[in-house]
Amino acid sequence: MFHCRFQLYCQRVDASKNMARYYALSIQPTLFGEMAVVRAWGRIGKRGGEKSEVFPTEREAASRFLELVRRKRQRGYRPVGNCGHLGV
Repeated sequence: MFHCRFQLYCQRVDASKNMARYYALSIQPTLFGEMAVVRAWGRIGKRGGEKSEVFPTEREAASRFLELVRRKRQRGYRPVGNCGHLGV
């Protein structure tokens, strides 16, 4: 059962390096009762890449989600708003 809502949208912007990147993470249930960690990344305003990793339990998916959050934080990404959905 899906107990917690895991969703994060981060950006890394450095004008001196012409860098404007985003990284979005979420945990979503699959049709088969598993949990998927879904990541999307790219340059802000452009279509980027997407990858999903499937886990048998929410606990394993949450562990991977938090690991990815730590890595991105170390690389300078910072949370911004509500995953690009204003007013949610």
